[in-house]
Amino acid sequence: EVQLVESGGGSVEAGGSLTLSCKASGFPFDNTAMGWYRMTPHSQCLMVSKIDSAGISTYADSVKGRFTISRDNAKSTVYLQMHDLKREDTDEYHCATFWMDEGGPYGPCDWSQGTQVWVSA
Repeated sequence: EVQLVESGGGSVEAGGSLTLSCKASGFPFDNTAMGWYRMTPHSQCLMVSKIDSAGISTYADSVKGRFTISRDNAKSTVYLQMHDLKREDTDEYHCATFWMDEGGPYGPCDWSQGTQVWVSA
């Protein structure tokens, strides 16, 4: 059974930092591209960052230069370091595998509980 468990969210002031973690199990993590997504209050699931099995990463324009995605294959864990947080970064963050973002009845924010990030001014 595929499981994704996020942690590390919380409340911070603008300009602060958080590091999110996602522990994965139930699939071959080493060979699986992973991503972080955010669920907006309007139920949109938006891509934040992705990292492939070789460690190549991509970012949404809104977080470039502030967020860093990484992975530890030995721990089957993907991370999202968030720096210089802004109020508009407030959302529920989810991790997902690449196949969870390839269409179908469920989107990448539907497979896990997520972790909430609150950024205050």
